[in-house]
Amino acid sequence: MKFLALLLALLSSAIAERLNDEFMSFVTLPEVYAPRFEVQYHGRERVGAGYWFVAPYGKMIPKDPTTGRRPFHVGPHIYDQNGTLIWTGSQMVDNLWVYDFKAVHETDGRSRLSFIVSKNRTTAPGRAMVLNQNYEVEFETSGPDALEEFDIHEFNILPGSKSALACAHWTKEMSLADVGRPQEQSFFIASGFWEVDMSTGDMLTWWDSSLPGNIAIHESVYFGNDTLPEEPPGHDYLHINSVDKQVDGNYLVSMRFTNTIYLISGNDGTILWRLGGNETDFDQDFTFSKQHDAKFLESNGTHHVISFLNNASDDQENEELVSSALIVALETGVSPKTARVIARYNRPDNELARLRGNVQRLPNGNIFVGWSDSGYHSEFSREGDVLMEARFTAAELLTYRAYKFEFVGRPNISPALIASVIEDGERGLLTTIYVSWNGATDITSWNFYAQEGENHQRYLLGTVKKTEFETRFTAKGSLDWISAEPVDYDGNVLGKTSVHRTATPSHWGETQDAETTTSEHQIAQTVGEPGKTAESDNVSESFPLLIPIFGASVAILIGVCWLATRRRFRPLKHLYQRVPASERGDTELLEFQ
Repeated sequence: MKFLALLLALLSSAIAERLNDEFMSFVTLPEVYAPRFEVQYHGRERVGAGYWFVAPYGKMIPKDPTTGRRPFHVGPHIYDQNGTLIWTGSQMVDNLWVYDFKAVHETDGRSRLSFIVSKNRTTAPGRAMVLNQNYEVEFETSGPDALEEFDIHEFNILPGSKSALACAHWTKEMSLADVGRPQEQSFFIASGFWEVDMSTGDMLTWWDSSLPGNIAIHESVYFGNDTLPEEPPGHDYLHINSVDKQVDGNYLVSMRFTNTIYLISGNDGTILWRLGGNETDFDQDFTFSKQHDAKFLESNGTHHVISFLNNASDDQENEELVSSALIVALETGVSPKTARVIARYNRPDNELARLRGNVQRLPNGNIFVGWSDSGYHSEFSREGDVLMEARFTAAELLTYRAYKFEFVGRPNISPALIASVIEDGERGLLTTIYVSWNGATDITSWNFYAQEGENHQRYLLGTVKKTEFETRFTAKGSLDWISAEPVDYDGNVLGKTSVHRTATPSHWGETQDAETTTSEHQIAQTVGEPGKTAESDNVSESFPLLIPIFGASVAILIGVCWLATRRRFRPLKHLYQRVPASERGDTELLEFQ
């Protein structure tokens, strides 16, 4: 038995240590385990302003909700430039996978958030969601009724926010006459896009790649004259992955499996030109393939500047040695049309981004690139200097795209606060307080207060600078009624928590069912150090069970110690007296007068 206990202790310790490197957990959000970043700066003073917008997902958790306990670590996340979590929306989307998460700046100065939620195969279709600065849903669409599911690649809210673009794909049976086999049929995954009215949800535009005169089967690099027919869903012969709209109403479309970017007429849907692939209309001084995220940067008559990610590979083949972000100038008023590279930004680690990714030009001219795998993203100066690299420490996680935006978040929920009393052998009773406000962007410090009763006068315990998602404050003695308020850079109070009754350790000695109450779970969470993690990448579905067992063991041990000392909780008396801050610098210790 002793050997088994020792083995379990060592196993729990090893799991906890590894998970601590990969995920963050929080006392105030016990269900959430946010991925950590490794961050390297090569020119911090030159990076653009803003937060990182990523949506981690991977193979660790299935898309469909499960009946067992599981971590909330996927979905939309906002981080600051130190890799500190600002907001997690994993609970909002029920831990489903999310794509194309970004901020959208309005002409009236407001900002909104948009993303695509993957399809839950058992209950609900995929959908695009738009949130306001309070993280409230303002708009939601599942697309046209004819679509089987919402395409994950794009939800592009256009300037003015009156309409948005989305990709589409569906199964269709088509003749093989285009490849010299008129007597044969095969199923294909056709591609297209649609434009939606943001006020009514009505479809404004629909474009179908498979209509006569649009994209022929032979343009695909994955369907040849001798390729065998397939049953549904069929050959993915085009694979649309982005759509943008020109100021004059035409559409820029990326089809990955033709190695081509198309300009589609907004008047009649005809193809105005092709860039790349076997039928390019341009004299090019470069090649690209398997591209993503083609967007207009400038467009004026016959002169256009576009950006896109040249993946130069996929999971089947490589065309180049390294992936790159390209800025390309197009002249369409000459014959032949010309395409010239203005700037190339090679992936800093000299690897290939085989799937997914995006390119974003920041307001200061820097280039921000999402390379997808491991959440790897980087920022370049206009001249091409690598200024920053960051990636998830959990290597198997990825994000479809990564963006950088300035954003002001004003959560419509109150800040979360947890306070509990613990026994310290040297200092006696200590009241430990944890506070966070999921999504608030302007907090620079927290004020902590205590009072003798729920409706009594409150007294300032101290102020702590905010450096992490969750802030901790420790005070001597057993302080009963606790509250806190966030403060911005100018000293303005942004809100406040409700008044919380401090939890006492007497609960730990009681017999508990497997399903504890919320307060008991929160008390148990305060035992360990903040920021500890509790999820693993390789243990799959079984590791969540180890963590509550380990936590329960700690709780029982502490409860036994508490019962042995038989120290009783003491109510607040009179005023508080400030004493010097601890050496940690993040808390202030206080004692009774």
